[in-house]
Amino acid sequence: MPNLKDLKIRIDSVKSTQKITSAMKMVAAAKLRKAQLSAESARPYAERMETMVAALAKSFDGVDGAPELLAGNGKDEKHLIVLVSSDRGLCGGFNANIGRFARNKITELRAAGKSVKVLCLGRKGRDQVRRDFGDAILDTVEDLTKNGAQYNDANNLALRIRTMYEEGEFDVCTVIYNKFISAITQEVTPLQVIPFAVAQIEDTAKEAQDDELKALYEYEPSEEEILEDLLPRNLSVQIFRAMLESFASEQGARMAAMDNATRNAGDMINNLTLTYNRARQAAITNELIEIISGAEAL
Repeated sequence: MPNLKDLKIRIDSVKSTQKITSAMKMVAAAKLRKAQLSAESARPYAERMETMVAALAKSFDGVDGAPELLAGNGKDEKHLIVLVSSDRGLCGGFNANIGRFARNKITELRAAGKSVKVLCLGRKGRDQVRRDFGDAILDTVEDLTKNGAQYNDANNLALRIRTMYEEGEFDVCTVIYNKFISAITQEVTPLQVIPFAVAQIEDTAKEAQDDELKALYEYEPSEEEILEDLLPRNLSVQIFRAMLESFASEQGARMAAMDNATRNAGDMINNLTLTYNRARQAAITNELIEIISGAEAL
């Protein structure tokens, strides 16, 4: 059994850790409120933009000359995965889940004979795939959400991705991120952004019984001019949406993880205190026995 001094030091150490985890939980909860509001506010805009682009895209079915961001370049050999994660840990399974999904996706694509590149938004995503697929990592962008997701950062990333696409560095681009469901639930979500996944939007619209894609509109100016402006903007919006969802999910996961850590520290303190009291009582009893035995010997 550890001596009383060791137990006292350990109890004090766990109490200090509990104070840290409790403070981190409160900070994450404060950030979560703002991040959740931002993510939920961005969803309707992003979803309606997807629906609008899908409605415009229907006029190009089977027609040559459609924008490449919409129709693609006709190839499916080179894939770019944009992996949205966090720069910091202590957020439960947030990064592990998205890392596992990304590794499975890369394995699946390589098994099909595709080449894969990974652009990591966040250090932890890089750490998750580096061991098995370090050769696939193209670059790591850090501190994007240090002060919350910003549209300018998303727009710059979209410009970089478009430039890579125009230079022929990839054929298909997929963003993988954690979608915020609740403070304790996040859903790993893949979103194909280049070429624009019309079929995916149509399936979503059918599930939601949305008649937007079935409606007929006359556009001014022409569909081609609208799409030329709307497709690059949609790319920026979808990346921004992924960053917002990921940041809210990160704060929710961290709050839940720190809450569990605080509770576990409390249980550990109780157990250690009980052990300390028992050891202290045993030490006092031994001292009394020694005193009484000495007195009787006299």
